[in-house]
Amino acid sequence: MMLNCARQLFDCRRGDKMANLITRSILVLGVCALAVITTSRARADEYPLVNGDFWEVSGIELKDGGALAYANFLAGEWRKDQEFAKSKGWIKSYMVFLNNYPRKGEPDIYLITVSEKLPSGPEGEKMFQEYMAWSKDTVAQLEKESGDRAEFREIGSSFLLQELKFRN
Repeated sequence: MMLNCARQLFDCRRGDKMANLITRSILVLGVCALAVITTSRARADEYPLVNGDFWEVSGIELKDGGALAYANFLAGEWRKDQEFAKSKGWIKSYMVFLNNYPRKGEPDIYLITVSEKLPSGPEGEKMFQEYMAWSKDTVAQLEKESGDRAEFREIGSSFLLQELKFRN
């Protein structure tokens, strides 16, 4: 077929202008049709889902009598930290979910942060330095505060999910 098209194109160069125009038009339409077929075939072969945001989920188990103390921590320090991260563009959003009917071994509360991407090692180090400068805490203070929260909560699970979105 390609040899035939090449011959026609060569013949048109020697022939009259009208035949030349018609042949070139047919060739252009053929190339366009081939491009459409190739594009639609490629789209049919594409995976129907695309990667979306990352959801970091922490499952928190509350100890008896610790709900109010932990709620105060979430509404105070944790929320301020998340708002700072959001203001820097490190996260897109954050949420707190209550497990209304936890079974034995399941978390009572889920803490979720949503981010567009995960930081590389150097990016994570830079973020940590910026956070430490903003919080005006030392690593020792942060460790102590985390240990203090162990009186009323325990981190039961932690996992990272990535949202999958349907390809349009």
